[in-house]
Amino acid sequence: MQNNIPNAREGFEIPAPEYYNFAYDCIDQMAVKERNREAMIWVNQDGQERRFTFYDFSRLSNQAANLLLKLGISKGDFVMMMLPRIPEWWIFSLALNKIGAVQCPSPTLLTAVDLQQRMQLGRFKMVIADTSNADKIDEIFDDCPLLRERLLVDGSRPGWSSYPELINGEVRISKHQVQLKVKTKASDPMVLLFTSGTSKSPKMVLHNCAYPLAHLITAKLWHGLTPNDLHFTITDTGWGKNMWGNYFGQWLCGACLFIYDFRGKFNADDILLLLEKYSITSLCAPPTAYRMMVLNDLHAFDLRELKHCTAAGEVLPPDTVRLWQEGVKLTIHEGYGQTETTCMIGCFRNDKVKPGSMGKASPYWQVELHDDNGQPVPVGEEGRIAVKLTPRPPGLMEGYLYNPEENAKSFVNDYYYTGDRARMDEDGYFWFIGRSDDIIKSSGYRIGPGEVEDALLKHPAVHEVAVVGAPDLLRGMKVKAYIVLRQGYEPTETLVKELQNHTKHITAPYKYPREIEFVNALPKTFSGKIKRDLLRIHAANGGAYEFN
Repeated sequence: MQNNIPNAREGFEIPAPEYYNFAYDCIDQMAVKERNREAMIWVNQDGQERRFTFYDFSRLSNQAANLLLKLGISKGDFVMMMLPRIPEWWIFSLALNKIGAVQCPSPTLLTAVDLQQRMQLGRFKMVIADTSNADKIDEIFDDCPLLRERLLVDGSRPGWSSYPELINGEVRISKHQVQLKVKTKASDPMVLLFTSGTSKSPKMVLHNCAYPLAHLITAKLWHGLTPNDLHFTITDTGWGKNMWGNYFGQWLCGACLFIYDFRGKFNADDILLLLEKYSITSLCAPPTAYRMMVLNDLHAFDLRELKHCTAAGEVLPPDTVRLWQEGVKLTIHEGYGQTETTCMIGCFRNDKVKPGSMGKASPYWQVELHDDNGQPVPVGEEGRIAVKLTPRPPGLMEGYLYNPEENAKSFVNDYYYTGDRARMDEDGYFWFIGRSDDIIKSSGYRIGPGEVEDALLKHPAVHEVAVVGAPDLLRGMKVKAYIVLRQGYEPTETLVKELQNHTKHITAPYKYPREIEFVNALPKTFSGKIKRDLLRIHAANGGAYEFN
């Protein structure tokens, strides 16, 4: 379907104010101008439904902000939010913004071990959670001396402050206005996001208060949203993708969010039924979700109201695009960005789609491809994705917090290097090649092999291990572990299951190795470094490549 929309790149501008606060300057202003405009439709697996206007979010976030102030949280404090897809995530995110605190969303699948590491790295003063995640936090609380306050959003618990009890208590907490309204500069810190790295420790990405404005590229240009749209992004609240697709840019465009609170495994049938029932107009989903949805008879669903579809996070198979186009009469527009950025490359709503391409560079983003010496490569040749820093593009992170080594690697000679490789064709379209490091992108998750390796090495049977990504028809990539066993252990299916369950216990379940291969030795350089490139070739060829 061809849209008659003018070229989005022409005349597009992002405001650059000295002072900016998304909660005050967008949500509160929207509440005044369009009091009854719907901001969110929330639905859970039981069919329960809640609807919120911008006015609702303005008032509820005022109240939550006053509660946070009462609990001792103030400007500059770091606060972790470990909440599923419930409205309280957005209420408290806005509240933290209003008081100038730095918010850090956290995946709910993290284990206590993961949490302890992140709590200590991020130096958090407070955690906001629901009952389903409270046990993990209690388990590590005594080992996190900087963590002073625990707030429960859906009940009461010893040692925790209770959101429902405090707002319904005898002492009234005002919704009318924030008692201590702070003024935030656009350059002030606002959001902290963790990204899986190739080492044992994840990196912390710091974004400033101007970060929401930069997502106008994501929502207005890539998603093509207007105030009349109902937008649905399938993602978890703990990832940066939630801020990409379920928050900043969409509300800046005046669109309504559709939030589906599902727990457990993804069900494609449920998604298709929701698209039909609620007449959703815009969908953004990882390629894995599209791969699962096209297995259905798409003609059985009335998706006439769906106007635009986008995907990011993994390579989108051409067959999936073809089947979706045949069934829904819409193509899928790909985009590219990172936790560290906004949508820096995209096939925008009115752009010509080249199946398999990420699209062209976004406005404000000067994207080049460099060789290993930092020199531009010719058209058609593979190179490292490099972003020019003069002028600095809006939405690029401030840097990796407390990590000068990683900052030095990523910011070189007036360029930011993403860690990914691509090629560019003669029309300026980028084609993703792969990671320069070892990050595994599986079903929309970013998995650092170092985290998985560290977990496996804690098992007494494991002498050495190397983890890489292996092709997977459904997930795009899956985690594969090559393991050298200690003396006295034999490779068995029982041991495979034991090692998989062991990993799930130590780290987030989505990180466990879906495939384990026992080997006599790992391929190494003369200096003793593991040759991961050989392992990736081996995994890609189903074991047909000899590396020993």
